[in-house]
Amino acid sequence: TFRTRTRVVQFIRNYLNEHGYMEVETPMMQLIPGGATARPFATYHNALDMDLFLRIAPELYLKRLVVGGFERVFEINRSFRNEGISTQHNPEFTMLEFYQAYATFTDLMDLTEQLFSTVSRAVIGATTISYQGDTIELAGPWRRLTLKKALVDIGGIEVALLKDKDALLKFAAQSGIQITKTSRRGKIITKLFDSLVEPKLIQPTFITGYPVEVSPLSRRSEQEPEITDRFELFIGGREIANGFSELNDPLDQRERFSQQVESRRAGDESAHLMDNDYIEALEYGLPPTAGEGIGIDRLVMLLTDAGSIREVILFPHMKPRD
Repeated sequence: TFRTRTRVVQFIRNYLNEHGYMEVETPMMQLIPGGATARPFATYHNALDMDLFLRIAPELYLKRLVVGGFERVFEINRSFRNEGISTQHNPEFTMLEFYQAYATFTDLMDLTEQLFSTVSRAVIGATTISYQGDTIELAGPWRRLTLKKALVDIGGIEVALLKDKDALLKFAAQSGIQITKTSRRGKIITKLFDSLVEPKLIQPTFITGYPVEVSPLSRRSEQEPEITDRFELFIGGREIANGFSELNDPLDQRERFSQQVESRRAGDESAHLMDNDYIEALEYGLPPTAGEGIGIDRLVMLLTDAGSIREVILFPHMKPRD
C-alpha cells in the first residue's frame, strides 16, 4: 500500500512538472485560515504575541502567486482540519492543489480525467479497478451532471422543491436528514445531495452548478448567476476532488466574505473569515484562473482498495488506549 502511495505522489509530481507547473511551498501557519469551509486548529506564536492557525488549505496563498506572475503552480501539501475522525477523514491529510492562469474549470475536468487514468496505468497497470466490491473504470470520458439534475434523477427530489426553502426543509425532515433552519437554500440543497446522491456515485462523475452561497471563492456562471463555474469529482461514493474557475473580482469577493462572516456569527464555525490581504491581492489583478484540490489519501484508497483512510496513512490519528 505505501509503496503504491509513494509511486502515486511521485507520478503526480512528475506529471505536473512535465506540463509546465512549478512546485511551491506556502505557509502552514496562517493568520487567517482560508481556502475551505472547515474549523482550524489554533496555535500561538510567543515572539510575535499573535494567534495563528494551521492551514485548512493552501488556496489563497497559491492564488497570490498567480497574481505575482507564476501562471502554473502546485503544492502537494499537508492540511489540517479540526473536525471528526472517520473512515474518510483524518485531522491532517495530504492534498494536491494546483492553479493555472488562463484556464477554466472545464479545462481542469479534462486534465483530471487524463491525470487519473494515466496515474492508474502507471501505478497498477490498468484503468479498470476493483474498489470495495465495485468495478470502476477510470478511463474517460466521465459522466458530467449538474447538481440539480443529480438531485432529481438520482436523489428523487421533485424539481419544484429546489426553489422552495421551506419545502426543502420539510423534505429533509421527512427523510431523516438534519439541517438547521437558519441554513441558506444553497446549503440545504448541498446537504441533501451529500445524503441522497453522493453514496450512489460509484463511477467517476463530475457534479457542476454549485450554488454561490456554498462556493465563496468560485466565479459566478455567466448564464446562471445563482450558481458557480465549479465541479466536484466523485468516485466510489465519495468526493475525490474539487475545482473551479476562480473568482477574481475583488468587490464580489468582499461581498462573499461578508456573507460568510454573517454565517459565522449565526453559528457556522466553519465559515470563512474576512481576508482583507487576499482581497488586496485581487485588486492588483488575478488573471482568469482555474484551480483544483485533489485528495491524495482518497486517491490512494481507490487504487489500493482500502476501506478506511487509516489504511493509507502511515501514522493516522487515533484515540489512545487509556
